[in-house]
Amino acid sequence: MKIIDLEPGDSRLLSDLLPVLLELRPHLTEESFLAVLAEGRPQGLRFTAAYDADGTCVGAAGWRLVATTSVIRKLYVDDLVTAAASRSGGVGRALLAHLEEHAVAADCTTLALDSGTHRTDAHRFYFRERMAVTAFSFDKPLPARAAGS
Repeated sequence: MKIIDLEPGDSRLLSDLLPVLLELRPHLTEESFLAVLAEGRPQGLRFTAAYDADGTCVGAAGWRLVATTSVIRKLYVDDLVTAAASRSGGVGRALLAHLEEHAVAADCTTLALDSGTHRTDAHRFYFRERMAVTAFSFDKPLPARAAGS
């Protein structure tokens, strides 16, 4: 397996990574993904792709380094997904290990992610990877602003 941090403008973000990311984030379109890339990159958003021996993208991670008062610095994983056909093959573990290396190199005190409450298979994986539930995440949906407001 080959794991690659993709740089802004890399065509593989759309051709390779986005199809895998869509398995986790089906609401994304190419247009909305490009908009997130443009806005998120200055905020530290990056993407990492995992490729199998045949050169097929089988995993994707979106992540950023974040300074916080609670833990000082953490590597926050926005997205972590293995292509359905490649699950249980070590892709997620390899991506997490790669991200942990980035976190240690950046002097982070923790590697963190949120996982939807319905994603019980993912939760079992995170527990196997020695991650712990340390907080509740609360969201409040907001109304969309009218165009031109």
